[in-house]
Amino acid sequence: MDSDPISVLEKLYSAVVADVLDSLGHRHQCLGADIRALTPARRVCGRVFTAVAETVDHIPAEPYKLEMEAIDRMKTGDVLVVDAGHHTGSAFWGELLSTACKAKGVRGVVMSGCTRDQWALERMEFPVFGIGCTPADSKGRLDVTRIGEPIAMDGVIIRSGDYILGDLDGVVVIPAEEAEETLRLALEKVSGENTVRDELAAGVPVSEVFAKHGIL
Repeated sequence: MDSDPISVLEKLYSAVVADVLDSLGHRHQCLGADIRALTPARRVCGRVFTAVAETVDHIPAEPYKLEMEAIDRMKTGDVLVVDAGHHTGSAFWGELLSTACKAKGVRGVVMSGCTRDQWALERMEFPVFGIGCTPADSKGRLDVTRIGEPIAMDGVIIRSGDYILGDLDGVVVIPAEEAEETLRLALEKVSGENTVRDELAAGVPVSEVFAKHGIL
């Protein structure tokens, strides 16, 4: 297996990773169904860097301070994962932040929040996953309060250094300590599913295929 987890993730899809995590006893690793791709770039994978954004009712003395610090601290291969509390009153993300992240090799953003600047994001090869869009700015409405610390989104505990994979089915998080085994088993499962697909396409009964391979 490739020693680089991100290179392996690029060969996988979220459903097979979720199945493997289930088999390893990690049954709560998928984010909610409302977190989806908001850009034409509808696939994201990489190493997690976390942030928490909380609703505010005033403009902070230093707006965007920790948001900018998070972007400055991230490294090539990172994905910014933001617990925004499913806030829909303003846009946490936009074109300029995507431009900054893309320039330094950040691979995307996944958030329980909204974006804006869709007219520009649709022309960028930078994946943004979230819950919707709104033109309202986050200043005075939503502010980053913590970065790099463990977060909880939709019941999933997520830590910086974990791995994340999002595609058209949704988003799954791989705990760092389980990454090697999860990716190894996921590659094996993809190979098995390819065999099952070929047999089903050839007309072999579903029950017979399942009895033989245990995959469906």
